[in-house]
Amino acid sequence: MEDKTQKLNLKREVGLVGAVSLIGGTMIGSGIFMSPQTVLYTIGSPGASLVVWACCGLLVILAAFCYAELGTIITESGGEYIYILKTSGPVVAFMLIFSSVLFVRPAGVAGISLSFAQYVVAPFYPDCPPPVLVVKCVAAAAIVVLATVNCLNVRFAMSVQVFFMVAKVLALAVIIIGGVVMLIRGHTENFEDSFENTNLGINPIGIAFYQGLWSYDGWNNLNYVTEELKRPEVNLPRAVVIAISLVTGLYLLVNVSYLTVMTPKELMSSSAVAVTWGNKVLGSWGWIMSVAAALSAFGSLNGTFFSGGRVCFVAAREGHMPDILAMAHVHRLTPSPALIFTTVVSLLVLIPGDFQSIVNFFSFTAWFFYGITLSGLLYLKIKKPELPRPYKVPIILPILVIIVAIFLVLAPIIDDPQIEYLYVTLFILSGAIVYVPFIHYKLCPGLLTKLTVFLQLFLEVAPAEKNL
Repeated sequence: MEDKTQKLNLKREVGLVGAVSLIGGTMIGSGIFMSPQTVLYTIGSPGASLVVWACCGLLVILAAFCYAELGTIITESGGEYIYILKTSGPVVAFMLIFSSVLFVRPAGVAGISLSFAQYVVAPFYPDCPPPVLVVKCVAAAAIVVLATVNCLNVRFAMSVQVFFMVAKVLALAVIIIGGVVMLIRGHTENFEDSFENTNLGINPIGIAFYQGLWSYDGWNNLNYVTEELKRPEVNLPRAVVIAISLVTGLYLLVNVSYLTVMTPKELMSSSAVAVTWGNKVLGSWGWIMSVAAALSAFGSLNGTFFSGGRVCFVAAREGHMPDILAMAHVHRLTPSPALIFTTVVSLLVLIPGDFQSIVNFFSFTAWFFYGITLSGLLYLKIKKPELPRPYKVPIILPILVIIVAIFLVLAPIIDDPQIEYLYVTLFILSGAIVYVPFIHYKLCPGLLTKLTVFLQLFLEVAPAEKNL
């Protein structure tokens, strides 16, 4: 048994197609069906909203290139967590994992599941908003189903991801073709004076970027599963270029289609923009867009789960979370305890969840840590140039992305201070206070050891080694 335990690790089962589907399939989720109206409302004009979408895509691809270099220098799974641990030290890494596991990841799961549920129940309530309880019950059911899929089999979870990736690209293609047909027929009136009424304040630009970047979230998902990726030094940068270029192009064309079919006022007042588009272009077949948006969110939720469980798993392996979360199922080789834990926290966040506030605070916290992660890449470039790098980016790229990250974190606070941002900041910093007694001095009660042994037997799991 000792010998078997020593050799237990996660398998490399994610190829290039799976990698592209994991990035693209998580990015194309609920955002493109939920955020366009908020981006347009915040920034004030159709032309400026398209500029925001293009800039979000450019920013994400630059950041992803930087992450590709980090992923080929530090070949362990865990994304930002493992990079910060290796460059900024255990305290900052624990602050990330503390806020990520208890807020950022569950908030992402809750936000996507809520939008999935809204599209699923919308056809049953054509004349009124659906009851909040019904929406949250459907969202909770989706979370539980995908948690089960991810616990059972890695290959099956990736097959689900590829299937939904294809479905959502086809759905976006329908929207794009519909828009092109309307443009050919001469419906260009919404693009006249397209930059009129643009809001150029710091806060509107910051919030518009938050909403746009929410739609691009998932660009860094592959870095969470580096140990399960085949030939990461080749497939990581390649998947990043293919997936993010594809998504950026699709998002721009979809927004052009929305603005061709709807006036800015109609778009801003829509609660489900894809359904409004479907009703205007497809008529009685408009319900298809509701189904497409639900499928899209479901696929994105699967990708978020797949990577989110790995963050928890890697943090536990480094001693920053309870030992049980660093174990994998002895037969299925999935990090099932970490996935179950993520599920439970996500369901708790879902109870008081509100989509718009989840997006803003999620983006604020995420970009705070993206900035710290890329500072780590600068440190490695300057102080440790001798490290092997199968893939390199010019030093100007991380510098540019860090400047944008600082702007995104500070802009909404400086221009329109809200007490909630202070609460989120205090929550992040509280991770350092928790670190001292429980991680540094290891003040863990003996009961936790007994609970770990019980759960290990109950869940049929064992400690997993690094897969380098």
